[in-house]
Amino acid sequence: MTRAYVGIGSNLGDALQNVRRAIDRLRTLGEVLAVSSLYRTAPWGKTDQPAFVNAAVALDTTRSARELLRALKTLEREFGREQLHEHWGPRVIDFDILTYGDETIDEDDLVIPHPRLRERAFVLVPLAEIAPQYAALRDALPEPELASVRPVEP
Repeated sequence: MTRAYVGIGSNLGDALQNVRRAIDRLRTLGEVLAVSSLYRTAPWGKTDQPAFVNAAVALDTTRSARELLRALKTLEREFGREQLHEHWGPRVIDFDILTYGDETIDEDDLVIPHPRLRERAFVLVPLAEIAPQYAALRDALPEPELASVRPVEP
């Protein structure tokens, strides 16, 4: 078993429900050990689009990093995500492997840890909630970046 941390985001359709369903679907890929709160976040990179709902999940899996990536891409298609999407654009669902055990992978289509992990409050806020070892990275972000992430009201 390897512990992977997976980021989830959605800003099309019923984004809250999309993320909740995505968390449930991750249970088919391994054992979900922890799920962060849901956060409403300002779009990053391309700002003229709806706000996102984001979460992070700790997943113990027997799949290799490559197999996990393939399975996540399959889930994205099941949710209706188009393969040709706008870079940083709106999406019905997005899965990112943030970390995979202590592995470092640098391939064309798979980079772990996620290459922009240290820059993004929408990733680090939920991740640090379930994996306190990332709190220092979260706390190092600029205040305006942190302020762009707000808990979803229960």
